[in-house]
Amino acid sequence: GVWMINDVRALRRPGAVEAVAGSECRVCLMHMQGQPDSMQSGPEYENVVAEVGAFLEQRAQACIDAGIGAEHIWVDPGFGFGKTLEHNLQLLDGLSRLSELGYPMLVGLSRKSMIEKIIDRPVHERLPASLALAVLAAERGARIIRTHDVAETADAMAMVVALQGQMGETGQ
Repeated sequence: GVWMINDVRALRRPGAVEAVAGSECRVCLMHMQGQPDSMQSGPEYENVVAEVGAFLEQRAQACIDAGIGAEHIWVDPGFGFGKTLEHNLQLLDGLSRLSELGYPMLVGLSRKSMIEKIIDRPVHERLPASLALAVLAAERGARIIRTHDVAETADAMAMVVALQGQMGETGQ
């Protein structure tokens, strides 16, 4: 009865891939450098977009090799999971390259601490920035936006979809 598993470890734990293989369950593979208790202790990348992309591609292939259908695989670049503010901004800028992997992309930017680092707002005052990030992510290829503010984000996404539809009709 499970439709999707969203795994912050990208099915790297023993038995995780096998638990999903052969089922109709979708899986969202998230990138995370390090472990949850230490992931923010000095994360380093030479090229965060390329490294996250290579990791997601490798994990997707491992899932396919184990019997998980490619059409059941989603990817999540893991904003805030083993990444500095600079890494997160580079990743946001490079989302369109990650969408070229060919898997639907899930992105969670809602109320993230990266917003606080930029605009110095507490969690309950991050809605406008969260909406801006959701729109940017959708324009760059994200198919699912994980959010705390569902109604407001749905309105913002309706505008993105309307614009994308208009651009498709005019050929731009």
